[in-house]
Amino acid sequence: MTTTSSPTPATPSRTRRVIAITLAIIAALVVAFFVFASLYADWLWFDQLGFTEVLLTQWVARVVMFVVGFLGMAVPVWLAIQLAYRLRPVYARLSSQLDRYQEVVEPLRRLAMWGIPVFFGFFAGFAASAQWETTWLWFNGVATDTTDPEFHLDTGFYMFAMPFWSSLIGFASAVLLICLLVTALVSYLYGSVRVGQRELRISKSARIQLAVIAGLYLLVQGASLWLDRYKTLVESGADDRITGPGYTGVNAIIPGQTILAIVAVIVAILFFVTAVIGRWRYPLIATALLVVSAIVVGVGYPWVVNTFQVQPNRFSLEEEYYQRNVDMTHQAYGVSGLEQEDFAAVTDAEPGQLRDDAATTAQVRIMDPAIISPNVRQLEQYRSYYQFADPLDVDRYERDGVSQDTVVSVRELNLDQLGNAADWQNSAVVYTHGYGIVVAKGNDRTGDGDPVFLERGIPAAGFLTDQDDFQPRVYFGESSPPYSIVGAPEGTPPAELDYPEGGDAASGEQKTTFEGNGGPSLGNVFNRLVYALKFQAEQILFSDYVNSESQILYDRNPRERVQKVAPYLTLDNDAYPSVVDGRIVWIIDGYTVSANYPYSSTVSLTSAISDSSNPAPRFAVDDINYIRNSVKATVDAYDGSVKLYAWDEEDPLLQTWQKVYPATIEPISKMSADLMSHVRYPTDLFKVQRTILGVYHVDDARSFYQSDNRWQTPNDPQDDQLLQPPYYLTMQMPGEEAPTYSMFTSFIPSSTGGNARNVLMGYLAVNSNAGAEAGVKSDDYGKLRMLVIDADTPVSGPGQVQNDFDSQPEVSSFVNILKQGDSDVLKGNLLTLPVGGGLLYVQPVFVQSSGATKLPKLQKVLVSFGKDIAFEDTLNEALDTLFGGDSGADAGDTDVEPTPGATPAPEPTPGPTESAGPTEPTSPTEPTDEYQAALQDAQQALLDRQAALEKGDWAAYGEADARLTAAIEKLIALGDQQ
Repeated sequence: MTTTSSPTPATPSRTRRVIAITLAIIAALVVAFFVFASLYADWLWFDQLGFTEVLLTQWVARVVMFVVGFLGMAVPVWLAIQLAYRLRPVYARLSSQLDRYQEVVEPLRRLAMWGIPVFFGFFAGFAASAQWETTWLWFNGVATDTTDPEFHLDTGFYMFAMPFWSSLIGFASAVLLICLLVTALVSYLYGSVRVGQRELRISKSARIQLAVIAGLYLLVQGASLWLDRYKTLVESGADDRITGPGYTGVNAIIPGQTILAIVAVIVAILFFVTAVIGRWRYPLIATALLVVSAIVVGVGYPWVVNTFQVQPNRFSLEEEYYQRNVDMTHQAYGVSGLEQEDFAAVTDAEPGQLRDDAATTAQVRIMDPAIISPNVRQLEQYRSYYQFADPLDVDRYERDGVSQDTVVSVRELNLDQLGNAADWQNSAVVYTHGYGIVVAKGNDRTGDGDPVFLERGIPAAGFLTDQDDFQPRVYFGESSPPYSIVGAPEGTPPAELDYPEGGDAASGEQKTTFEGNGGPSLGNVFNRLVYALKFQAEQILFSDYVNSESQILYDRNPRERVQKVAPYLTLDNDAYPSVVDGRIVWIIDGYTVSANYPYSSTVSLTSAISDSSNPAPRFAVDDINYIRNSVKATVDAYDGSVKLYAWDEEDPLLQTWQKVYPATIEPISKMSADLMSHVRYPTDLFKVQRTILGVYHVDDARSFYQSDNRWQTPNDPQDDQLLQPPYYLTMQMPGEEAPTYSMFTSFIPSSTGGNARNVLMGYLAVNSNAGAEAGVKSDDYGKLRMLVIDADTPVSGPGQVQNDFDSQPEVSSFVNILKQGDSDVLKGNLLTLPVGGGLLYVQPVFVQSSGATKLPKLQKVLVSFGKDIAFEDTLNEALDTLFGGDSGADAGDTDVEPTPGATPAPEPTPGPTESAGPTEPTSPTEPTDEYQAALQDAQQALLDRQAALEKGDWAAYGEADARLTAAIEKLIALGDQQ
């Protein structure tokens, strides 16, 4: 008998094993290098800006919190598993099913005993690292010297400490719950816990471990219930109208939470006793009682108090808590200093009525920044690869000792227009920057309706260019390329296109070389490799245009740069350019916000700030109940340098962040006089405040409770789905001694279902002039003033005024005639001005072709005062016509003579309840008789055609339409001749 041995299994090839390990190591190194390259690029960017401390703080904090979170979860879970396994009964009789489970689990036991804690530890570590800011704010929190009205704790506790303790309790609860689950599982698998024959058997060791963990969990829940008492101050109470506890909250919910917290501690003690004596009955009964108590004390009792005490006697019981909400909301949103003044508006227009408001009428903005961008682009673009913002920005400059309101924009690049020429060299090396800033008067126009420029052109020319060392180049802007490579050794021919020589006419090009310190160096091969990987562009590594002096400019949007160096700020949506000390700089307002200010009502930033000028803003933190404009930031348009100034040095949130990121914010004393003259009250903050003041313009509990005087911001007359934006003007408010740069908005009665009465109820203004003294803020800056319109003299709101404008026969005829001639009529911003003892409405009217080239030109100005309306070629004419032939003041377009041939102005039309009196047109340039006759023919034909359409007389309709066409053709021909 012969036997053959079974073949020996083939062992894996040593070579294959080496190759596999080598490939794994190489893959790990590649991944590690990519991660390192990303971190190193961030380091270079922050280092070049001088904000490495910001990046280091974030890195260190995240690493520390990850380690804390990892260990805080992994160590207790590992300990729970080890104890449950090591204290298992040695000779326990197991069921056949548990035997099978153990057969499956035992080969993986060692891996599971280490893998499970590591698995949960990683999740906990990442969750903890995401909460590093909460921890650092708690650790560095400052006192606010303001206490809440219920517990009399410093409000800093709610903003800094309470979020941290809440996160810590949540983390501890998760750790203990997971420990409880893994202990029960291991104890069951290894016989410490046995279930069978209708009984539960638990070994002594398992009993002690489970009871101790359960007791600790209940202690943590007791702490959570105790902390919930303080959370009620930042949550909506039983009455949804206010944030914070009302009568029910203070007398039922908070005492109930106190009782439940104490009961939870008692139950925890019973679990600890069970760990010693081994009787489960008492803690289990106590746990059931805790659940019942939570239902009775936490839900039932507050319902009884609210239903049978509060609702029948709401105001008498809740008055104190309404007043708390009103007072704390005023403090949280910075509106406690609001000055209110009753305003009985005059509605009759009389000659000379604006004489005391001459300085205001001289600065009324008739150039709408939301409309004239195409016009500016056509006049100032020069090349297709340039572009301007849409809408434009507003600013002011002092000229000859007088503040001049302006419309501004910088000339930036638009690489999308390069078409086939947009290769890497052109996109990254040649087209690197925009050029110049365009500044136009806000209150003036040319004869043909174009803006009057104060600074314009290529090369730059104007009153700003005349300054010493003016730098017109824009390397950092809102539309800059993703990255550009700039700089070269001295003597190297420049490669960067500066501007086309001779404007449109010539084909020559002026080139330049960047001489600032604007980005990380590409002077060595390693940095080139890092950025070639970052931007997925091998040309950075191999191009001859990259030299020893090259820098790479990226993350060039001003808001993006500020957000990276100050991640704790919520930034205003409108970064605007100004020329400060000879440099074009972007000015950005930064806010510190919180959602944990006690008794302050919550506002959604998105809904508060959204309007027709900014329909869809986005915010990392949306619901807030505290806001401060704590920082003014600037970004130099040439070298991208970022400076942060502590604008509100008393803000506790800013003080805390300054401790987190020391030496990153400069004091206000470092701001130059020129910069002070250009900063302004921020738009988004004003929008939030007007949202709050729609409800909280009252300051007593009874008015708030009755809600009989709630207001809302009117919808934009040009878009009734969005709110009307506020506007900046240099204007003199009633009672003030001189005009000042301010921001304004109006209010109408609040309503639901679209049934609002469009009458003016309030007019809000805020002083936006910070002064012109270096490092010193004007005393009046930020002062809020509210004109409360007397209900006995109703004043039409913006929507009603717009309707009155549109319904005027002269206006509708003007619009219809232009539409027949392939033109569009654009109505500009409807401004409300408290002048002449009443409210004056001003709206510029622009005309543009409906063809491919759309150039809106200012042709008319609509004005309204009371029930009187005027519609003229210039604002000055319109005011004179409205106020009996002489308003007593001159507007900014006094010397304008509209181009002959423009549509003549109709006579002013009184309101529907007024009779038409004789008026004298005061148009400075009368149209020709032939043009006037053609216009009258067109108007008559239009009326005849409409009448024929209503009668169904198609023959008459065709005849009238033919006359209308002939009249329009004649008007166009006459216009071309002139």
